[in-house]
Amino acid sequence: MRRFPILCGPTAGGKSALAVALAQSLRARGQYAEIVTADAFQIYRGMDIGTAKPTVAERQGVPHHLMDVVEPTERFSVNQWLERAEGLIADLRGRGVLPIVVGGTHLYVKALLEGLFEGPPPDARLRAELTAMDPHARRAELERVDPAAALRIHFNDERRTVRALEIFRQTGAPISVLQSQWQPAGGGRPDARLVILDWPADAINRRINARVKGMMDAGLLDEVRGLHAAGRLGLQAVEALGYKQLVAHFANPGACTLEECVERIKIDTRHLAKSQRTWLRRLGTTDGAVVVTPGDRSVEALVAELGPAIGLV
Repeated sequence: MRRFPILCGPTAGGKSALAVALAQSLRARGQYAEIVTADAFQIYRGMDIGTAKPTVAERQGVPHHLMDVVEPTERFSVNQWLERAEGLIADLRGRGVLPIVVGGTHLYVKALLEGLFEGPPPDARLRAELTAMDPHARRAELERVDPAAALRIHFNDERRTVRALEIFRQTGAPISVLQSQWQPAGGGRPDARLVILDWPADAINRRINARVKGMMDAGLLDEVRGLHAAGRLGLQAVEALGYKQLVAHFANPGACTLEECVERIKIDTRHLAKSQRTWLRRLGTTDGAVVVTPGDRSVEALVAELGPAIGLV
């Protein structure tokens, strides 16, 4: 069977629309395709507008998987996503259906291409000792031994903090360093073809600003207010762009007006896109990766270029 495509690119880069158009084009040629979502926040039920989850109309009858998987009060790890994604891809291929993976979370894409960084096995005694520590002392130790990990792990995220310190005490190396050394991109996987949408910074920034405005017009404020008021935004889900900033606005509207909050969402999303471009440059070294520059072309034109480039037509 054909190699299945993995579409990735910066936020607001048009991945979802391209995936649907590609699936429709394949269907017209007698090859059924379904979409597997690789997004750390689209897995949450009720988080629709702010995660740019495609609507039923936008899906155009193409089945989408791994969206609306769990409640936003629950945690969901890359390990859990990878296990479900691998099983789903195997099932689809077994039925003659081509998976199209659409990646908004590049850690998920990397895990699918290269596997997961496992680290040393858990040490029950050490883990119990770290769990029993005063949270502030535990945080101070993490900031001292692995400041890079401390930047991305929330103070209240006990599980990840304990694991980071556990690995440091077991190996003498920060988890952030070990993860950066884990299986550099290059080998990929023989049954997949990585496709990267490459947008210049100024173009993607304009798209991000327009998307945030569109989300607010579509009712993002009410969506976040409803989830927050119902206590449905857990520690992991509330970190999603748009949700995090609006919750801060609800907590202290005097310190951050709604207008200022919306500008903050735009700024933080542009920062995310910059970080994603770093990931994409690294992923672009994967064997057989195809880089596409969308520009102002329609999705139909992109499909016409993409199909032959990745061997689907």
